[in-house]
Amino acid sequence: MKLQRKNRLRALSLGAVAVSGALALTACGSDDTGTKTGDGASSAAAAGSIKCDGAKGQLLADGSSAQKNAIDAWVKNFSQACGVQINYKGAGSGAGVTSFNQGQIAFAGSDSALKPEEVVASKKVCKGGQGIDLPMVGGPIALGYNVPGVDNLVLDAPTLAKIFDSKIQKWNDAAIKKLNPSAKLPDLKIQAFHRSEDSGTTDNFTKYLIATTPDNWKYEGGKAWQAKGGQAASGSAGVAQGVKQNQGAIGYFELSYAKDMTTVAIATGAKAPVKPSTDSATADIAAAKVVGTGKDLALKLDYNTKAEGAYPLTLVTYEIVCDKGNKPETLPATKAFLTYLASEDGQKVLSQNDYAPIPEEIIAKVRTTVASLS
Repeated sequence: MKLQRKNRLRALSLGAVAVSGALALTACGSDDTGTKTGDGASSAAAAGSIKCDGAKGQLLADGSSAQKNAIDAWVKNFSQACGVQINYKGAGSGAGVTSFNQGQIAFAGSDSALKPEEVVASKKVCKGGQGIDLPMVGGPIALGYNVPGVDNLVLDAPTLAKIFDSKIQKWNDAAIKKLNPSAKLPDLKIQAFHRSEDSGTTDNFTKYLIATTPDNWKYEGGKAWQAKGGQAASGSAGVAQGVKQNQGAIGYFELSYAKDMTTVAIATGAKAPVKPSTDSATADIAAAKVVGTGKDLALKLDYNTKAEGAYPLTLVTYEIVCDKGNKPETLPATKAFLTYLASEDGQKVLSQNDYAPIPEEIIAKVRTTVASLS
């Protein structure tokens, strides 16, 4: 299956040689994550539905590595339709926001909404406007693990907090045994992997721990990892690779990076522990509330959900762009690309690549906002 998937990707790439070359030069060590972009016929059909609206030239973008697999799939289709080269580095949410506020890129991807001070900084780049958050990609933060002989691991928020805070250091710890009474847990050291750079995925993971088990996670949270100990790796791909290569490892990353590994089911208080999936993430994101003002569409997620089948550890990736004051030379391509991302066809790409589409009532507001960008 993996070989067939690779062959399909190679076939698709022939239709987008220019952008593939650009991406290859800047992918910064991107790995084979098994992204599914469909066959040539479906790709051509998707490209045929894209409105280019004067888009031309090249777009530079950076940010969330969690959404990079989705961005790569979107870029293939958009480039084929419009001939625009889009170079998305995926160096992390922190790097993306910094580059955006320095005027180096057309848009940024971030798994966390802009902070007030970041909005203020954006006004220097967005002449007459400011940076806004557009929720475009949803998905669960999977907890992948590498423990031989253990295939159906269940953990809860307190146990996760103690694992990632180095308070639980062996897989046969009593707290883990209590949640997995029938599992053969080995006397194996836990290696908890976290992101080495500023990361929106880290921000969302620690927000979950703060919201659900504040007595066990006493850090203030944010994009930077604050707990002591553990293993650091760069990007979601780096954390996933660390888990795959090390027995006893566990790490957090977007579901599309969890290829060929087992993932934790989270005990939430619902009747059954919940595994990460696009459906279980959508069930949680559907309860999110828009808390941004004006054209900003920042969301507040419910990390404490106990709803049946709702996975509590989700993230939403925002595309950050100027509401006004975008550079004239990149505005047409930026609007056309974001319009495609928010379209029905664009959102379908997400579920094909292990992401969760944004609920219709929210994505409809995104479409209206993108159309008004200037």
